[in-house]
Amino acid sequence: MAVFNLTPSDPSIFILAGISGLEAAHMWISIPFSMLYITGLLGNFTVLFVVWKEETLQKPMYLLLCMLALTDITTSTSVVPKMLCIFWFNLKGITVGGCLTQMFFLHGVSVMQSAIVVAMAFDRYVAICNPLRYDTILTNTRIAKLGLVVLIRPVLFVLPLPLLLSKQPFCANRIIPHTYCDHMAVAKMSCGDITVNRTYGLMVTFVVLGLDLLLVFFSYGLISRAILKISSKKAYQKALNTCTAHICVMLMSSTFFLFSTITHRFGQGIAPHIHIILANLHFLVPPMLNPIIYGVKTKELRDKMVKYTCRR
Repeated sequence: MAVFNLTPSDPSIFILAGISGLEAAHMWISIPFSMLYITGLLGNFTVLFVVWKEETLQKPMYLLLCMLALTDITTSTSVVPKMLCIFWFNLKGITVGGCLTQMFFLHGVSVMQSAIVVAMAFDRYVAICNPLRYDTILTNTRIAKLGLVVLIRPVLFVLPLPLLLSKQPFCANRIIPHTYCDHMAVAKMSCGDITVNRTYGLMVTFVVLGLDLLLVFFSYGLISRAILKISSKKAYQKALNTCTAHICVMLMSSTFFLFSTITHRFGQGIAPHIHIILANLHFLVPPMLNPIIYGVKTKELRDKMVKYTCRR
């Protein structure tokens, strides 16, 4: 196998080191990572295809699920191909512009996912607490407008991150100890004062995403109160099942994201390779499990997916 190396002397190039301390195991690590990535792509494209083909699924709940599938595809594809180039061919170089672009997409899509999760929580709230008005409150037109807001929000909140970094002077050592261009990993390459970058990054994490999380918990607080008032055991079980998939997805995504964000800033005692592996799993495990969770827990979607995947 041909091996290509780049030295960090070129001022227009960053070097992504991969998983520091586990360079000898890169090839082996790439096997499960590749399988997770391919499985995630197949699952999410299947969801998109089934919803596109079935008119009965073209309603708010499943349109939101399609938005989530698109963000899952975008995040994993922004990370995995470059990571595999590092693992398989030792192609570690990335231009400064390419690095900042990757950073924008990764963090921007994370903000998009957070907004979609809030919208899905509101969808479940309306479906359970105000079912008779569901079709008038959540129309496809309103979901389309919501999708536009979801696209605009990361531009407003995340675009300043790469713009601020683009004005920073970078040191001679341009080796980033990671498999992708994380905001703080790149900021630490700067020779200048990164207080503004660090503060703004934390503000986006805890204000924007934290507010989204509070809205989700508030929605589910109202949903829980409504469910507890249901006297019919069958109706109670049905209402509970409609929320289970969303809760699983929300907990899984937020746990990976918050762990990765906090340890990058405050986790000096955590071994670097542990942090890097878990950070990569954040972009691999949720995209793989999301279509599986929704496929298992949502009967209507499950039946349609079986129809297309198992027919001869």
